[in-house]
Amino acid sequence: MATNDTTTSLDTALGFTIAARHARGRVVRLGPALDTILAAHAYPPVLARLLAEALVLAALLGSTLKHAEGQLTLQAQTKGGVVDLLVVDYKGGEMRGYLRFDADKLAKAPADPTLFALFGKGYLAITFDQAPAGGDRAGERYQGIVPLEGGSLAEATEHYFAQSEQIPSLVRVAVRTLADGRHIAGGFLGQHLPEGEEGRERLHTRLDHPEWQHVEALATTISPEELTDPALSLEELLWRLFNEEEVRALPLGMLSRGCRCSPDHIRSVIARFPADERAAMADEHGVVHVDCEFCARSFPVALPA
Repeated sequence: MATNDTTTSLDTALGFTIAARHARGRVVRLGPALDTILAAHAYPPVLARLLAEALVLAALLGSTLKHAEGQLTLQAQTKGGVVDLLVVDYKGGEMRGYLRFDADKLAKAPADPTLFALFGKGYLAITFDQAPAGGDRAGERYQGIVPLEGGSLAEATEHYFAQSEQIPSLVRVAVRTLADGRHIAGGFLGQHLPEGEEGRERLHTRLDHPEWQHVEALATTISPEELTDPALSLEELLWRLFNEEEVRALPLGMLSRGCRCSPDHIRSVIARFPADERAAMADEHGVVHVDCEFCARSFPVALPA
């Protein structure tokens, strides 16, 4: 049932499986954490919505990582569009993101620009850095790159799964701006289980997946209003979609804004450079100024005398 506490369904992620249909997925909803990230830059509304969509996708994909220390990075690099670069990442429930854009091109763009108008010719790169299982063994890292095609970043992500992972997937993202300027964004990711999982036949041995097609048909009924309704819990949202199925919910915890640009971290990074390079970075007072694009802060670090 719906809850009267509209904050309980914000900045949360919920996983689910439908064993009988060999499907799995994630639902997320962002609120205060999203506003904290967007507040670091005075983005025009259309670009704030674009970054919000990317952050939802990062939360959906990042929550599939097996280890808390793993990291998901979503990056769009473009040529000829309004946006020059978009980067978001997710690690252990913490997210950060930013974008660069050409203000002159944005002023000439339509009020509701297409994905091509925003990015021009570009590509979407999704990188999974899996944390080591233990000891000093390096974690697995893999990346998929697909053209930025479709009507939204969500559609481009579906293309990624179809081309790079070969996993039938459904991705939906919605962003709502409230009258007071706050944002609520929600997302849904549903997938057919990968080849060989739970004793299933390999996906490439058949062209149709009737079990997945049933799940997909139900999931496509999800509306933007449901994804962004803070009074609707994520559990009830799943119940609305799959009330005739046996669904197992997998709580994934809270989501928050997180940036690794602490003074201690900055110092540790600078210390890795040779002394002559550190000296070249510093100003006449022996101070290195490091800017963080994610949180729009500058960190002055004084080099030892």
